[in-house]
Amino acid sequence: MMAPLRLSRGDIEPVLVTGLLRRDFTHERAALCARLFVEASLDGVYSHGLNRFPQFIGMVERGVVRPDREPSRVRSTGAVETWDGRLGPGNLNAWACMGRAIEMARDRGVGVVSLRNTNHWMRGGSYGLRAAGSGCIGVCMTNTQPNMPPWGGREAAVGNNPLVIAAPNEPYPILLDMAMSQFSYGKMNVHRQRGEKLPCPGGYDLDLQMTDEPGLILESELATPMGYWKGSGLAILIDLLVATLSGGSTTAEIGERGEEYGISQVFIAFDLGRVGEKAESRRVLEAIKSSLRRTPPLREGGAVRYPGQGTWQRRQQNEREGIPVDPGIWQRILQTQG
Repeated sequence: MMAPLRLSRGDIEPVLVTGLLRRDFTHERAALCARLFVEASLDGVYSHGLNRFPQFIGMVERGVVRPDREPSRVRSTGAVETWDGRLGPGNLNAWACMGRAIEMARDRGVGVVSLRNTNHWMRGGSYGLRAAGSGCIGVCMTNTQPNMPPWGGREAAVGNNPLVIAAPNEPYPILLDMAMSQFSYGKMNVHRQRGEKLPCPGGYDLDLQMTDEPGLILESELATPMGYWKGSGLAILIDLLVATLSGGSTTAEIGERGEEYGISQVFIAFDLGRVGEKAESRRVLEAIKSSLRRTPPLREGGAVRYPGQGTWQRRQQNEREGIPVDPGIWQRILQTQG
């Protein structure tokens, strides 16, 4: 495998913007969309950053993603609102809905925005980071197409339905961004591209044998739920929650379409300045971090980190050295210019 290129965000963003402008994005929406893709890779989330951009462009060209569609509010009840994504770009819809949840939290202490009929949000952590950067605790959830067997099942019937929780912290927010599968499909694809095995078994092959070979799992589309029955149960309840609150599609209904679109999501923001004392929030955060720092590592030279700490370290490295981009992916991105 060829060594990755190291490119600055200044090298990358104009290329993405040009590709989006050629596909009927306004300049403002193209700039934000490109920024979200680049920042995902800047933070080391390559599977949901630049690696996904060619696939995203393909969905735009097939009419699955509608670049001119913006979300519209369907109903509002107190601190809870429902919006329709109208099949617009998933990352722009999610950015707008978390922004609305933050606005509501400023007024009421908490804001809950459910979103139906939208598309893949790419890196879910982007919207948790937006909340944390605004002084809020952010919680985001989404369902997906069926891509994981429920515990005890032999066919994909539930989604790996990601959950994001983020809280303010310096220099980088506390950030949990995880799928309900042991490894996300994007992460497994990165391991396959690098010719690497997974750190532990992450799913089944076509013979229903557990394997650490990412290519075999991608072929079978039978990823293992994290924590086995626990991840399976949480995935099912996330599906129930987002589809119920938004009045949108369930994982099973999305699976009937043959391609993932029209999914359901929820965005929640808690304004720490309204629901509690900021000083108390900082005390709690520092107490938790201090406890982690005092915990001896399992192995010599290891480290115990809070969620998001490793992401911050990767961002610093990529800002210094450039964002690593697979040469093949970069060539496909350059082809979107034509």
